[in-house]
Amino acid sequence: MREWLFEQLAAQAQRWRLWAPVAMGLGCAAYFALKSEPSIWPLLIGFLVSLGCAVMAWSRGTWRIIPFTLIAFAAFGLLMAKARSDAVAAPIATASEGPIGIEGWVVDVASPGSRGARVVLAPTWIEGVAADQIPHRLTVSLRGEAVRPGTQVALRGIANPPPGPASPGAFDFGRNAWFQSVGGSVLAITEPRPLVLAPPPWRLRLKMAINAMRFDLGQRIVARLGPETGGIATAMVTGHEAWIDPADEQAMRDSGLAHILSISGLHMAIVGGFVFFAVRLGVAAWPWLVLRVPGKKVAAWAGITAVAVYLVVSGAPPPAERAAIVAWVAFAAILFDRRAISMNALALAALIVLLRRPESVVQPGFQMSFAATAALVALAEVWPTRIKEVDVPWPIGAAQRLGSWVFAALAASFVAGLATGPFAMQHFNRSAVFGLFANLAVAPISSFVMMPSLAVGALMEAMGWGGPVLWLAGESIGWMMAIGRFTASLPGAVATIPSAPAIALPIAFVGLLFMCLWRGRLRWLGLPFACAVLLWPRAAPPDVWISGEGTNMAVRVDRSAELVRPRVGLFGADIWSRRRGLVLVTEGAERACRRSWCGMDVGDDRWAVWFGRRAPTADQVADLCAGATGVAVRAVVGALPRDCADVLVLDGTDFERGGSVELWREDGGWRGVWAQDVRGDRPWSRN
Repeated sequence: MREWLFEQLAAQAQRWRLWAPVAMGLGCAAYFALKSEPSIWPLLIGFLVSLGCAVMAWSRGTWRIIPFTLIAFAAFGLLMAKARSDAVAAPIATASEGPIGIEGWVVDVASPGSRGARVVLAPTWIEGVAADQIPHRLTVSLRGEAVRPGTQVALRGIANPPPGPASPGAFDFGRNAWFQSVGGSVLAITEPRPLVLAPPPWRLRLKMAINAMRFDLGQRIVARLGPETGGIATAMVTGHEAWIDPADEQAMRDSGLAHILSISGLHMAIVGGFVFFAVRLGVAAWPWLVLRVPGKKVAAWAGITAVAVYLVVSGAPPPAERAAIVAWVAFAAILFDRRAISMNALALAALIVLLRRPESVVQPGFQMSFAATAALVALAEVWPTRIKEVDVPWPIGAAQRLGSWVFAALAASFVAGLATGPFAMQHFNRSAVFGLFANLAVAPISSFVMMPSLAVGALMEAMGWGGPVLWLAGESIGWMMAIGRFTASLPGAVATIPSAPAIALPIAFVGLLFMCLWRGRLRWLGLPFACAVLLWPRAAPPDVWISGEGTNMAVRVDRSAELVRPRVGLFGADIWSRRRGLVLVTEGAERACRRSWCGMDVGDDRWAVWFGRRAPTADQVADLCAGATGVAVRAVVGALPRDCADVLVLDGTDFERGGSVELWREDGGWRGVWAQDVRGDRPWSRN
């Protein structure tokens, strides 16, 4: 046994370096897990000390090299995450009491929200806000159609800081906005009107010019293919989702094909790979040229250029940027005569991504993309090499190659699905039951027809000649949507899985990486850890949920959740109910609503929500408490009347301090968990 264990350790001699990005990622994650903001100086000192220990271990050549080096990478990740947070620090908007005037430049068109079109605005003036306190960016929900990037607008709207988590422990939208320098959101109550502003900085002018080009290209594609097909094509080319039909987006999500709409690794791989193989074939087909240039390296440069162009056209969102870095590292490996698809290349790409954006480590896209890629590279490492026959009839050879391709596609889809499963369960609480079959059916269409024709068609459409090629892309999108709609319509197509405790996901991530990075049979020790999200026991779901603004409430009834205001704040209520494995119900309970409040009877309990901005009078509070079990008041309430003595009452002071809350009934009292307590005192939580 001892000899066998030493053999297993010896097999990792060239694999320890692969754990460097894992250690750095754990260091970045440790920063985001802190409950209070650390000072940068202790982190810097800790990194220098760990680096010194690693250098000493390297100079002496002892076995301590590996642990000290990994500790140094973890300390470096913690330091870089803190430095990145300080570098992007920007003012955050405060909630306005009423409509205020705002002027600024439209930077880009964002994904539409529940109220319609949205844009990203670079404000130059905000009514009642000092110049040094104006946020760098705002997201604005517009009345009407989206406005072209580069437009100078003035409008009136209601401003709010970035929203916090919909429920304690859910995805932190405020943290995401912090690292994008988005300081708040605005609900416009007037249509934007044009005006003339002072010229912006050159970087902003360049960014708006690129985004205007992307928006114009998206409009051309929609005009060519129609709103339904053109909206999906535009999302895959420019990243703009403003024209996608919500029903189609839901069908893609339920069928497991939603990842095709987001520009990420699949798109970069297809576009870069298509250009690479096309250029390499073109060089090989020209005898004079093939004798004078290295065709493979020329094709690699073409692939690098194609990925760069696609990154610019897509607007360089974080998922596309991560995918571009991975593609560039793969093509660079070809230029340096190294294997393009290897764990070393993937580790280098992960280090570059974490160095550039340490916040990626807590984003679902980063976790899922690198987990899937690591699993596929590990599969490629153990995949048996096919023996090439000396001579075989072409029908038999074609059948063998087809069978090998189908089996490889099945294995790749299965492994990638297993690798991304824990993250889909934890973050989205959804599992597309038939997603494997939908992706297998769509893979040939997207890889060989849809994405290449979209890439060529978009390039030709910029010159006005993209009609025929875009028609082919539209037809392939129609085939994909037919598969997606059929798969989504099958009984039991979507399974809802409640989230496990937060600690389960990093355990699953490390277990999965251990299975991918370790060489030998001991890799299977990571399997039970990789299944942590699936196997971890779930606690009893809360009895009540109240939104962060105190404007809505949901009450649990067995495995369902009854919403007091069934048509308000559905996004947050849906996130909470799915995280807790509950079915959101908007009909059935007895509800009564007036101008500023709503009440609902569930069994013997009565629940009420005062959603008006003005504080209720003492008599109104007494009426709300009469016979009630719990009351949520958006505004600040003073002294409570006697009728509220035995009633759970939470008001604006509580919600301003704690955000959204989950409540459990225990021994005649209530136990609550507030979102702000889970977030801690961090820069993005100080609204």
